Amino acid sequence: MNVKATLIGFSAILMWSLLALFTAASGTMPPFQLSAICFAIGSLPGIAVLIWKPERLALLKQPAKVWIVGIAGLFGYHFLYFTALRNAPAVEAGLIAYLWPLLIVVGSALLPGERLRWFHIVGAVCGLFGTILIVARNGVQFDEAYTLGYGAALACAFTWSAYSLLSRRFDAVSTDVVTAFCLATSVLSFICHLGLEQTVWPETSAQWLAVLGLGLLPVGAAFYAWDYGVKNGDIQLLGVASYAAPVLSTLILVLFGFAEPSWRIALACVFVTGGAVLAARDVIFRKMRRETQPAE
Repeated sequence: MNVKATLIGFSAILMWSLLALFTAASGTMPPFQLSAICFAIGSLPGIAVLIWKPERLALLKQPAKVWIVGIAGLFGYHFLYFTALRNAPAVEAGLIAYLWPLLIVVGSALLPGERLRWFHIVGAVCGLFGTILIVARNGVQFDEAYTLGYGAALACAFTWSAYSLLSRRFDAVSTDVVTAFCLATSVLSFICHLGLEQTVWPETSAQWLAVLGLGLLPVGAAFYAWDYGVKNGDIQLLGVASYAAPVLSTLILVLFGFAEPSWRIALACVFVTGGAVLAARDVIFRKMRRETQPAE
């Protein structure tokens, strides 16, 4: 396993944990408008690299299937997620959408060179339970009236897990293409905004800074880091570790005064951390064996 690549992939999870904080601080901008602006900002680091090293432009020449997977992954996920939130309660929609780490862990068994073990599944289920404690803190009630929203949330989970798993199959494709995926997602989000929303701009400099933070980190650099991580690192471990995002996000909201501390948060941390450690038992034991082997 490429430990460096796995850690880079984990940095994406850390950045996604800032999503709720920055979104809460960004004001009342509609979701597709916010997505369009943030993905445009998120493409800027990649554009800067391409300007600095123009020879890397050749890496953007890829088969159509790469573009379909990339754009469908980034834009499709956010379109379905926003659709779910518009047509179902946020708690239930978020809970269903956050099945994607479990789907990554299970689906990774289909990838070349990967093997699904019992501790991957148990670790993923522990992480899922920890997520339920956070997302469903006010209870969960599924209602037939929200079938469209539930369906969109489930499609959202399958879309992101499929994007992550298929990205692994395209491991020879440079992460530079994420720049183009972000730009395409920005344009498509802007089109959706024009057709579905009223334009609302941030009112304060603090809100603009939050939008900038969104674009640079959770809706920007995180996608480059995730792409590199799933292509070159331990995708099963990354899938399980992804459950840390809602827990870390809640802890950050508590730290900045947007949420209250509770026993649910503490218990969720135990389940998510325990699940991640269990899923990483191969890596941990392998490291321990290396350290205890006598030097030749």
